[in-house]
Amino acid sequence: MDGILKHIHSTEDIKNLNEKELKQLCRELRRFLLQKVSKTGGHLASNLGIVELTVALEYCFHLPEDKIVWDVGHQAYIHKMLTGRKEDFDHLRQLDGLSGFPKPTESDCDAFATGHSSTSISAAFGLAKARDLKGEDGNIIAVIGDGSLSGGEALEGLDYAAELSSNFIIVVNDNDMSIAENHGGLYQNLKLLRETNGQAECNLFKAFGLDYIYVDKGNDTAALIDAFKQVKDSKKPIVVHINTLKGKGYAPAEQNKERWHFSGPFDIETGKFLYAGGEEGYEEITCRYLLDKMKKDPSVVAITSGTPGVMGFTKSKREEAGKQFVDVGIAEETAVALASGIAANGGKPFYGVYSTFVQRAFDQISQDLCINNNPATIVTFLGSVYGMNDVTHLGLQDIPMLGNIPNLVYLAPVTKEDYLAMLDWSMEQREHPVAIKLPGGKLISDGKAVTKDFGQLNKYEVTQEGSKVAVIGLGAFYGLGQAAADLLKKKTGTQATVINPYYITGVDTGLLEGLKKNHSVVVTLEDGILDGGFGEKIARFYGDSDMKVLNFGLKKEFLDRYDVAEVMEKNGLTVPQITKRIKNLC
Repeated sequence: MDGILKHIHSTEDIKNLNEKELKQLCRELRRFLLQKVSKTGGHLASNLGIVELTVALEYCFHLPEDKIVWDVGHQAYIHKMLTGRKEDFDHLRQLDGLSGFPKPTESDCDAFATGHSSTSISAAFGLAKARDLKGEDGNIIAVIGDGSLSGGEALEGLDYAAELSSNFIIVVNDNDMSIAENHGGLYQNLKLLRETNGQAECNLFKAFGLDYIYVDKGNDTAALIDAFKQVKDSKKPIVVHINTLKGKGYAPAEQNKERWHFSGPFDIETGKFLYAGGEEGYEEITCRYLLDKMKKDPSVVAITSGTPGVMGFTKSKREEAGKQFVDVGIAEETAVALASGIAANGGKPFYGVYSTFVQRAFDQISQDLCINNNPATIVTFLGSVYGMNDVTHLGLQDIPMLGNIPNLVYLAPVTKEDYLAMLDWSMEQREHPVAIKLPGGKLISDGKAVTKDFGQLNKYEVTQEGSKVAVIGLGAFYGLGQAAADLLKKKTGTQATVINPYYITGVDTGLLEGLKKNHSVVVTLEDGILDGGFGEKIARFYGDSDMKVLNFGLKKEFLDRYDVAEVMEKNGLTVPQITKRIKNLC
C-alpha cells in the first residue's frame, strides 16, 4: 500500500484532498481492491463500479453523524477501506476476519447490518424517522442498486418515502445489471432516464412523489460531489440517480459482469481463476435435467429470482431454454406466486433458490402455493452447514420453516440419483406442492437405480436391519448416521438399524411403531436447526412411550464465517461424539 491511500484512516482524511488527488485515490482503491480480492475472493464487480460513488459520499457527508445504509452490503468494501479497516482486508470474509457485509460491531460508520437485497430504503427510512422523533439533525442516505429495485420491499420503501417531510437521500446506483441482466418493466424506465439524461417526463421516482436528480457520469468523482452538495441537508426526500459501470477498471469484469459479480481467488494479470473446480455439482445436474425436460414438454418452465446460476443457467443455457426460462429479478415472492399460478393452469414450474433467500417468500409458499395445493416444484440449494456461512446468508432454517407448512411435501435426497428420481416424480404428479432440499457437502452418486414411489408419502426406507438402536439420518446427514452406526458396532457389537427417511414433512408412523418391538433408542440427525425441526417430530411421536430419542443437529444461533469442523464438534456432530452419546444411553 502506498500513495494517498496509505494515509487514509478515516473519512475525515479525504475531505482536504483536491480533485486530482481524489482521482488518484480512486485508482489506488481499485488497485488495492483487486490485490486483496484476488487472494481472498469476494464480491468484485459491484465494488469496482462504486469506487467514485463511495469516495464522493464520504467526502461530502460526515460519518457516523450522517448515516449510510448499503443495500445488500456486498458493495461496501470501499466504504470499509475508507473507514479504518483496510488493514483487515487480508482476512476478508474469513473466520474472525473482516465481514463481507456492513457490520455495526466492526465500525460505528456501519449504520445498519445488511446482507439481503432491497432493504436499504425501508431501513434508512426508519433511521430518518427516529432522527426526527428525537429532534436531531443529520443526513440519512440509502444506497441501492438497480437490481435490488425489483424487490418488493424496495418498492414499498419508495412508496412510503414521500411521507417523510425531512432529510432523506436515496442513491440509486444504476449499472444496468443485477447479478445477471435485469428483468421487468421498471428497467425500461431506468433505460429511458439514462437515455434522456434524467429528463424524460415518465419518471418512476417522481411518480412516487420524490424529488429527483440524475448524474450521467456516475464514475466521475467531481460530478458526484457536485450532486451530493446539492442534496446535502435537504429537507425532503430526494433520489440521486447515477449511471455507473459494473466492474469498472478491470477489463475481464467489465466484459463479463455476471461472471465477476462474485469471484474466488484469481490471477489479476490473466483473469484466470485459481481454483477451477471441475467437479459435477447440483447446478449442472439441474440445468441438464430441465433443458432435457423442456425439449420434451413445452409446459415445463424454470424460474429464478435473480440468481440463474443457482441452477446452472448461464447466458447460453438461458438462450437455449428461451421462453421456458423466467427470471423475475430479485423478487422471491413473485417467483413463488408465479410458480403456483403456472401450476394451477396446467404448467410444470420449477423454482430454484438458495435456501437463505427462500425465507423471503414464506408467506407466498404458505398462502399462494400450499393453500391452493398447486403442484409446483421448489428446490433449495445450500441449505446446509456446508453451505454459505456469512451470517446474512445462512440457509439453516429451512427445515423448521418449510417442514411445518400443510400440504407441502419436503424431500431430502442423499444422492444424485435420489434427486433425479424425486424430480421425475415431482414434475409429473399433480397432487402436491413439492420442495426438495439438496444436500450440502460433496456430491454423492452411487449409480443405484431408485425404484421408490415417492407418491406413497412418508414411507421411510430401512437400509440396514438391526436392533436396540435405530439411526435416522436425514439428507446430507444420512452418511453421518451410517458412520456412527458402523462405529457403534465396532465398539459394542450392536448392529443398529439405519433408516433413510426421505420425507422432512411427514412421519412414517408404521415404521416408527414397529421399532418399539426390539429397539430402545432412536437417533435422528438433520442438517439444520433442531428447534422445530425433523427430529422433534420423531421425539413427539415417542413422547408417551419408553423409547429414548436422541436428536442431533444444530443449535439455534447466528453463525458467521465459521469453520465447519468446529461447528460440527461444538454441536456434538462428529462420529465419535454421536456414538458416545448413543452408548451412554443404551
